[in-house]
Amino acid sequence: AQAGQGFELQQPQNKVAVAVGETLTLRCTTSEIADPGPVKWLKGWGNGNKTVYDQKGDSLPHVMRAVVGSNTDFTIHIRNVQPEDAGTYYCVKFIKRLTGGDEVFRHGSGTEVFVHETTMVPGMVAAAVVLCFLLLLLGLFVALCMYRRKRQGGAGSRCPARTVALGSFSSIPLRCCAGTPGTPSEVLDAESSHLPSQQSSKEENDIHYADLQPLPPAPWRSRSPGTAPTEYASLRVAAK
Repeated sequence: AQAGQGFELQQPQNKVAVAVGETLTLRCTTSEIADPGPVKWLKGWGNGNKTVYDQKGDSLPHVMRAVVGSNTDFTIHIRNVQPEDAGTYYCVKFIKRLTGGDEVFRHGSGTEVFVHETTMVPGMVAAAVVLCFLLLLLGLFVALCMYRRKRQGGAGSRCPARTVALGSFSSIPLRCCAGTPGTPSEVLDAESSHLPSQQSSKEENDIHYADLQPLPPAPWRSRSPGTAPTEYASLRVAAK
């Protein structure tokens, strides 16, 4: 604040930051005791200054008084701030010269204005973070489902369960494995090991491979009348 001959001018803001598109408020108040002459807002100082607001009515289109008609409150609003509005603003009291011109009487220390790009508000930032997290979880869930389906499909097509009927005897469920079929020494006679009267712990053997092989037709002279040809199966089982 500066004082002289009972007049005071106060420009309290030193630095102000504002985003593009927002409204800038520059504060300035004076005492009621004042010599004739207008109060102005200048951007810059010296020969390169620019009049932003003039009490006599010469102001920029996007600049308006906060308290219209006041003789002590010369606070102004600058609407829709743009990057070119950055700079230092001075509230200045002029007095009339005897020659008719205006002379600087008192001025504030200046308010430095910084203009920055519009930033996201905290609520928008939080919403963006939550949305990214949900999308990440969704992607992981889809990848897990596809992986499990692929595993299940591969396991189902690798080793299907089959049921083989051996001649006139009951059906035997066959189960294969990923290994190589056993050696010829492990081949057992299916009919002799799976007769109904001999169904014992042999049926619990882990069957590795089954290959149905029909017997060659026997001569008609050795076949009893009314008998049907039989089929045999070669079974490969795990060695105990």
